[in-house]
Amino acid sequence: VVRRRLLQRYEHQPFISCLAGFYSCRWKRYQRERTEPGKCCCSMRECMFFPLLVAAFCLSLVFLYTWGEGKNDYNNFDWYNYGNLGFWFLWSLLILIVAAVLFTYISLLLVLAMCLLAEGQQLYLHWSHKIGTFLVLGFCISSLFALSILWRDHRKTVRLSFQVTAPYLHLGAIAIMVLLAWPVALHAIRADKKVTQVIIVGPYLAILLFLFLIPLGMYSPCIREVGTLGPKPALIGHRGAPMLAPENTEMSFLKTIEHGGDGLETDVTISYDGVPFLMHDDTLTRTTNIQEVYPNDAGKAASFFSWDALQKLNAGTWFLKNKPFVGMGSLSKADQKQAMNQSIYTLSSFLHLADSHNKLVIFDLYRPPEKHPYRNLWLRKILDVILNESKIKRHLVLWLHNSVRSFVQSVAPGFQHTMGRKAPIEDLLKHKIVKLNLAYTDMSSEDIRKYAEANITTNFYVVNEPWLYSLAWCSGAHSVTTNAVHLLKDLSQPLFLMTPQQYNIMWILTDLTSAFLISLIFAL
Repeated sequence: VVRRRLLQRYEHQPFISCLAGFYSCRWKRYQRERTEPGKCCCSMRECMFFPLLVAAFCLSLVFLYTWGEGKNDYNNFDWYNYGNLGFWFLWSLLILIVAAVLFTYISLLLVLAMCLLAEGQQLYLHWSHKIGTFLVLGFCISSLFALSILWRDHRKTVRLSFQVTAPYLHLGAIAIMVLLAWPVALHAIRADKKVTQVIIVGPYLAILLFLFLIPLGMYSPCIREVGTLGPKPALIGHRGAPMLAPENTEMSFLKTIEHGGDGLETDVTISYDGVPFLMHDDTLTRTTNIQEVYPNDAGKAASFFSWDALQKLNAGTWFLKNKPFVGMGSLSKADQKQAMNQSIYTLSSFLHLADSHNKLVIFDLYRPPEKHPYRNLWLRKILDVILNESKIKRHLVLWLHNSVRSFVQSVAPGFQHTMGRKAPIEDLLKHKIVKLNLAYTDMSSEDIRKYAEANITTNFYVVNEPWLYSLAWCSGAHSVTTNAVHLLKDLSQPLFLMTPQQYNIMWILTDLTSAFLISLIFAL
């Protein structure tokens, strides 16, 4: 028996050596110390540092989740940096990779610490890991602070994500508590005082009880009875299909139509000689080759160019060079060739295309700057193109621009008038508003239902991620504006959809199973 115990102890040492080596860089047996029963697991200095390690883990997890759920807006973030730095790079993807690496690093340190505690070894974190922990803390705190200042709407995105991911985050939290039961139980058993045992076990049980009961206050529109789910929201291509083709070009809109989009969204400005054309930015730098054709005028407003000058620009080569979206697939040779030959598109051509395929259209209108010859005539010019040049079916036009709305209603009856902000139902009905076009961060199933009862539908922009589209679907949205028509069109039902009965069974089984396993661990 003694020989067997010695052999087991000898065979067990390499495992402890690896744990202590990676955590403390103490690979030799004589460098390590065991924790005596009833004694602290480490020196006072290490006891003070261990909470920092736990804090680094929590903050890195929070930042990884926060940034990961913000993928819907990565494109906006990258273009924001492009505007400030002057060159294109997928900063959003780089930050995601860094966040994942830092979280993995801290998680491994914490796992090593828990394993060493379970083996009765004293903790000593090597100085290099302490520096790494401080770096992770600094990165996460500064990044979360920067997000809260520069990207305030991101907090709303995270809150929305909880409505669909909370049931599964709950499962993950319970699983972590089950894994933590092992070192907590061993450490509590080794304590020689009841007070120490209570200090160790008490917070653990309090957190566990909180997690067991938290589903009582959980809400998700995707947990609903069978037969209560509304129709799938219509898909409106945001500047066409900008993940498949250069934005606001003929190719982009054709790709939206090809993939079954229900409508087309764009941005309209007007040239110096009065031709309405499609352009989102104030300048032509981002989406054309103006720096090659007119290098001295690259910073000039797009509306100060004549249509003849605009026609000489290429509106597609930038797309192949920059690849503006994370996760973009490779284009076929035919698509690459087509993209390279795209030019700036006129409003008239856009409306003819939409009308011929019976697609809804919605557009943001940009008033020309001061000293522009059409500064006070631009709306009349745009209406002339819509009503007389293109002669698009009027019910296909979602009129968003709010100024002179009554005039537009008088000269162009039949437009679907759309408001870009929430307002009292009485005011909306007074102005004959039939649709709201809202940022997705304003999504509320209660508001959607309230407006629907007054026959006012809701469209949310810009919705690219399947989880966010699923939330809009479950919440009752009528349509969404998206960069990813080709991805969302294939979604047959919302992600995370389940009945209350299914969720209750999942919740109860999770709690019972985890309670049984934790009790078994403490008993053994």
